[in-house]
Amino acid sequence: MRIGLHVRVAGGYAKAVEHAKAAGCTALQIFSSNPRSYRPSAIDLPALDAFARMRRDAGLDPCAIHTPYLINLASDDPKISTGSLRLLEGDLAVAASGGMRLVNTHLGSYGTRDRKEGFAAICRALEAALLGIRSGVFLVLENSAGAGNLAGGTLEELGEFVRAVDHPQLGVCLDTAHAWAAGYEINSQAGVDRFIESADRHIGLEKLLMFHFNDTEVPLGGSRDRHWHIGEGNIGFEGFRALLARSELTEKTAILETPGDIADDVRNVQTILSIERGAR
Repeated sequence: MRIGLHVRVAGGYAKAVEHAKAAGCTALQIFSSNPRSYRPSAIDLPALDAFARMRRDAGLDPCAIHTPYLINLASDDPKISTGSLRLLEGDLAVAASGGMRLVNTHLGSYGTRDRKEGFAAICRALEAALLGIRSGVFLVLENSAGAGNLAGGTLEELGEFVRAVDHPQLGVCLDTAHAWAAGYEINSQAGVDRFIESADRHIGLEKLLMFHFNDTEVPLGGSRDRHWHIGEGNIGFEGFRALLARSELTEKTAILETPGDIADDVRNVQTILSIERGAR
């Protein structure tokens, strides 16, 4: 697997690349703009070109962009739905300009909206965003933790989105902490086997392009999005060992979004790499 971190770019791209490389990463993930704002950042081509060169020199590929948290493609509020689509299109444009392969997004919440209407609204937004997508860039839909009326909380529903939109550059990202919170028991070999077999059945492993590797202290099925350090939560070493042992996942990318400081980042990456070596 290509293993990476979500890295901050507030201090500049050079520091972000240096941090990822020092931690032992072979991939990375960033926010291209303020994750809590509806205002996308302007595209700075010279800075993006320099970032791409630094990533190549450091052997960091792929690079993923995580879209802002405010995105809600299911909203029936025109201001929110329009703003969400603009943010998604903006990150796809940044990815294309900066040689970044993956744009990862949450889908949002149905709220009080009828789920069929919300589902159709999400599909329309995804189709609109994918109209202008450039070659080499893939949009990946992240599973939710299953709270309230969040979209994409099950493998079945993610598969329904993929089939309904039916675009070669649309895929899926599975977050382990979210999967656990949604009720998928992935803390053992048997549980991981069931999970991956279900993902293949409902989504197709060829569409599973990316993972977020996060442990969690949330109880199984707790429907809360809380990330924790690798091997120190309820998924534990055994769950990640089982994922890393699956031969059909070796060409996928896994990004860590674990909490803490730089030292925690290094520790978590090195823990995953150690588990990976033991799983071979």
